[in-house]
Amino acid sequence: MPAAANPAVDKAVPASPDPGALLAWYDRHQRRLPWRAPQGMRQDPYRVFLSEIMLQQTTVVTVAPYYETFLRRWPEVAALAAAPLEEVLSAWAGLGYYARARNLHACAKAVSECHGGQFPADEVALLALPGIGPYTAAAIAAIAFERRAAPVDGNWERVVARLFAVADPLPKARGKLRALALTLLPQARYGDFAQAMMDLGATICTPRKPACSLCPWQNTCAARAEGAPERYPVKAAKAARPTRQGVAFLAVRVDGAVLVRSRPPKGLLGGMSEVPSTPWEAGGSAHPAAHAPLVTTWTALNATVTHVFSHFALELQLWRADAPADTLAPAGHRWVLPGGFDAEAFPSVMRKVLAHAQPFFAGPE
Repeated sequence: MPAAANPAVDKAVPASPDPGALLAWYDRHQRRLPWRAPQGMRQDPYRVFLSEIMLQQTTVVTVAPYYETFLRRWPEVAALAAAPLEEVLSAWAGLGYYARARNLHACAKAVSECHGGQFPADEVALLALPGIGPYTAAAIAAIAFERRAAPVDGNWERVVARLFAVADPLPKARGKLRALALTLLPQARYGDFAQAMMDLGATICTPRKPACSLCPWQNTCAARAEGAPERYPVKAAKAARPTRQGVAFLAVRVDGAVLVRSRPPKGLLGGMSEVPSTPWEAGGSAHPAAHAPLVTTWTALNATVTHVFSHFALELQLWRADAPADTLAPAGHRWVLPGGFDAEAFPSVMRKVLAHAQPFFAGPE
């Protein structure tokens, strides 16, 4: 007489994911992106590098026009290396996370000066370049040079966490997820596999409402077998984002020119253009007038600009002063007419300040 079935023993255990199934899916459904070479053609390392730096913490839709603009202006790494940093920052303005632009420029210079204008193919050598971390090094090595590497980004993390139902929370789980990702790699087509993982996470294995029925690995996914794919990846509770305050000083000449300056080359928004302001700190400055760029009469406008950075939120109150046409710019400052704003490397927060101030340029009624 046959033994009774034991549900605990007979429960199906997903088999190991087949990299070939994902590659076959990718051949049919890969996204057409401006930085990807046509199927079967070798990827340009410079284009991979440029796109991967831009895509860090930024969406494909946002990056695409910036990427195309950069490529038109600086079609090869030597051209980018030769460009003034101020021009690179200006072209980057609005894309956010501005340290990436400085690193982009520094890396281009290092490739031109130390590697004869050719990106190294080895992950270790790539990691030695300015601004290139483990993810970007692996992405360039895999996509541009077909090296066996796992560029584990957010999409990879989500796919792997669900495939193996990794219960450890991020960011602590990253080491485990990377180790598991390496077990998925095929014997060839490393670049296609890297991009297939990115596409799978971006289009099928999405953070919310994943389309599991369309996934090539649906029968080998532990999270789907549990019936709760959205449970993964588990994330640690976020710490509360603090708020800082400051005062932005809008000094406007009678011809409409605005007083601006450049931020220090390193640190938050390093090297970017800005309207002078007090330090940004919790509670704001006790004596904001002491930080004003001109000794004149300042009027507090009924206007506050808010902006959220990765680690804090900012509230900037606007103060305005009218200045005669012959007012000299203090040391480290310059007057910029509205027609020259686009040539300045204004970050998003400063473009908000300038846009918010436009109604006041004509002066009080």
